[in-house]
Amino acid sequence: LLCLPSGIYGWEPADPLALTAADFAKLLNEADQVEILLVGAGKDLRPLPAALRAALKAAGIAADPMSTGAAVRTYNVLLAENRAVAAALIAVE
Repeated sequence: LLCLPSGIYGWEPADPLALTAADFAKLLNEADQVEILLVGAGKDLRPLPAALRAALKAAGIAADPMSTGAAVRTYNVLLAENRAVAAALIAVE
């Protein structure tokens, strides 16, 4: 799932190590409304590819990769605090 200020969208990526800026096109179109991106990388924490981190940083978005469960919990807390947050969640199998 891709959870953005404009809504919740289906999201196809399944491998956090293969993520690219193209996977985040919808998010980048809303970059002015997002300060923090939580990336749920499945069961385990996985680092984001360097090129993706650079693209998000250039758009003014701080990316925080973590397990998907932790990302969901953190997203809900930050949303309740009215923070400018988005989440990109890879399904846990």
